[in-house]
Amino acid sequence: MNKIAIVFWTGSGNTEAMAQAVEEGARNAGADVELSFVGDTSAGDVAAFDKIILGCPAMGNENLEEYDFEPFFEELLPELQGKTVGIFGSYSWNEGEWIQIWKNRLTEAGVELAAEPVKAYSYPDDDALELCRELGKVIAGV
Repeated sequence: MNKIAIVFWTGSGNTEAMAQAVEEGARNAGADVELSFVGDTSAGDVAAFDKIILGCPAMGNENLEEYDFEPFFEELLPELQGKTVGIFGSYSWNEGEWIQIWKNRLTEAGVELAAEPVKAYSYPDDDALELCRELGKVIAGV
């Protein structure tokens, strides 16, 4: 079975809307998807999946959310090598550099993304939501 874990953190609902679009794209491509808020799952549970898509908005000075998502990500990071991985999120200031910083952290840990990261300014517009659906579809098809 083509199973994908999508795990996200959201404060305002922007990244949740993106997560739902990623889920839609993956399901439409035939994947069995488990969509979870980061506080409702564990790194151990997610590590059992071969395909993992993570979503987190930019916080503070271009960082991942520090109280829930960052500790989860740090615990999961060593388990991501050899898995099919994608990332997405939203931002409300600067140019959204956090997504490149996040991608670089994954690369430095030996994790290769299966698709380009998707970012959206504030609430995702129709184009951003379509990119999210495409992310889900691509990961489902890998």
